[in-house]
Amino acid sequence: MKSGSLSEYFQHVAWKPLSAVDAEAHRSHQHEFGGVGKLRAILGDDDRNEIPTTFIYLNDDDPEPLQEVRWLSWYDTRRKQPHRSAEYRLYFPDNVVTDNAAEGDLLIIGVRPDDTLMAIIAEGGSTIEQQLLWLFGANDLLHPGFSVKGEIEADQTRLEFASRYILEQLGVEIEEEAPSFLEAMLDRFDGKFPSTRDFSSYARETLGDIDLAADPDEAVIVLMEREEILFRTLERHLIGDRLQAGFDEVDDFIKFSLSVQNRRKSRAGSALENHLEWLFGRLQLRADRTPVTEGKAKPDFLFPGTSAYADPTFPVELLTMLGVKSSCKDRWRQVLAEADRIDDKHLLTLEPSISGAQTDEMQQRRLQLVLPRRLHQTYSTKQQDWLMSVNQLVDIVRERQDAAGL
Repeated sequence: MKSGSLSEYFQHVAWKPLSAVDAEAHRSHQHEFGGVGKLRAILGDDDRNEIPTTFIYLNDDDPEPLQEVRWLSWYDTRRKQPHRSAEYRLYFPDNVVTDNAAEGDLLIIGVRPDDTLMAIIAEGGSTIEQQLLWLFGANDLLHPGFSVKGEIEADQTRLEFASRYILEQLGVEIEEEAPSFLEAMLDRFDGKFPSTRDFSSYARETLGDIDLAADPDEAVIVLMEREEILFRTLERHLIGDRLQAGFDEVDDFIKFSLSVQNRRKSRAGSALENHLEWLFGRLQLRADRTPVTEGKAKPDFLFPGTSAYADPTFPVELLTMLGVKSSCKDRWRQVLAEADRIDDKHLLTLEPSISGAQTDEMQQRRLQLVLPRRLHQTYSTKQQDWLMSVNQLVDIVRERQDAAGL
């Protein structure tokens, strides 16, 4: 197991598209997944009853995945018939995840380092399915049985920004921290969580004299990676102290847990906007952040600003509207209702491998997707031809700003 590789979190993985029989299994007395022959490579030859398993169902519509901890059982039904070849079965109990499964969904069985399992089901054709296929390098979906990837192959899969993002969608806690910064953060922020602006500013300071403005594409990734690891370090320390203090009531613990989750979600989006605002300033691009346009809509960034947008004599072709969402799902459509004067809108995201169906619809709706160049590799070749990089966005905004004489 190599540090910083996929094998830190999944030692072995296997995947297959669910067949009609698989999807209907929970409604019958079989309760088993078919085509399991190749699973002997990751589950072994010995019978294993009720292996602790986390079942997860993901799609693009629900904000949180369905999850239930149950079990999988693996055994040879011909164990007591030595004259016959082995016939292995993979059984599962009723659960909310398999109840939502449908033919064509993606099933992934993952072996965790503690030898427990994850049974991940992703809606067929969804963005999260594409992300999981990319993360695990699952290219073979043509035959009905499982395909398998072992630990040696997983050791070669280095974790970068996109892969860490996808693992977090599965509820997998990334263990990277920066302990050398902890004491300085506790002193600077008085042992509390600071505002998102203050924390983003601190994250930039820790990068020293790096010329981030020289490559906006790389700057966005570097800044978000640095803030993420610093935040994770501070959060783990502060949460640890709170858990050690204990809770008087169960409701107090639930409220605390929800506050942790909500802070994580809101911080990621705010951090991205904070760093972009700083980067645009360094690049001398004129922009207003969250200005008010028609119907009290608030686009994330408006170039060259509110006054130009409100001026009916300002050429509309020199206006640029940028929505910012660290993750899209179906929320990208919200951007379409912002800044009515501008027909061709831009959306900057950090979400890897959005499905082709979604990006096709974006094109039809005249919404240009913008991502840091490093994330383009997670998309298909056809999609990459259409994607815009942060550098390209900067060039467009600068050209329009120069044309306006600003």
